[in-house]
Amino acid sequence: MNATVLVIEDSTSIRVALTAALTDAGHRVIAREDGARLEHDLHEFAPDVVLLDVMLPGSDGFTLLDVVRRRSDAGIMMVTARDAVADRLHGLTEGADDYITKPFEMAELVARVGAVLRRRGAHTDLLYVDDLVIDQDQGVATRAGTPLALTPTEFRVLCFLAQRRDRVVTKTQILTGVWGYDHYDPNLVEVNVSALRRKLEAHGPRLLQTERGRGYTLRPAAPDAAGAATAAGRS
Repeated sequence: MNATVLVIEDSTSIRVALTAALTDAGHRVIAREDGARLEHDLHEFAPDVVLLDVMLPGSDGFTLLDVVRRRSDAGIMMVTARDAVADRLHGLTEGADDYITKPFEMAELVARVGAVLRRRGAHTDLLYVDDLVIDQDQGVATRAGTPLALTPTEFRVLCFLAQRRDRVVTKTQILTGVWGYDHYDPNLVEVNVSALRRKLEAHGPRLLQTERGRGYTLRPAAPDAAGAATAAGRS
C-alpha cells in the first residue's frame, strides 16, 4: 500500500522517525516542522493522509485540521501527547479520521495510517522515487512526466527496486523476487538493469545506482557523485 503522507511535527527526532517508518512502508513522505506551508503542500502534493501534531508553533493542529478539511479530501490522523478524552473527541468531531497519542509504537502508527487509507478508499498503488512515478495498478511508469517504454520484465524489476528504494538489493534478491528463482544466470539481472537504466537516464540524471560488489539501489545520486555516475560504466 503506497500513498503520499504529509507529516507536520515540530519534534525533529519524531519527525525523522515517522519519515523513516512510513518511507520504509513504501509511502512517499513530505515532512514539515509547522503548518506554514500547509495550503501550498496540499495543492502541490495532494497527500492521501495528513499526520498533524496538535501542539505546534504558530497554528496548532486543530486549526490546521480545519484547513485540511476545507482544502483537501485527505485522511487526517492527529498525533499528540495530549491524551485527554476532550482533546480526542474534539479532533474526531472536527473531522479527524484517527487520533494516536505519544508515546506510540511506530508499527502501530504505520498500521493505523494503512487503516485510514483503506477506509477512505485512497488510490495507493503509486510509487515515487524523485521525479519517477510508477503506477503498479496500470503497469506504467513516467519520469519527469514522460512515459517510459518498458518491457513487462523491466517494469517488474523497476517495481521491485522502487518498493525497496534507498536500500541495496542484491542480484539474488532480484532473481528471487522477479523471476521466482535464485539459480538463474545473474547476467539476466544485468541485462535488464542496464536496459532499464538507459531508459531512465534518457529523461534525467541517474536513479539506478550500482553498489560495487553488493547490488543495486534506486535513489537519486549524491550531488558530488552525479558527474562520476554519468561517466561510469552501465552494468
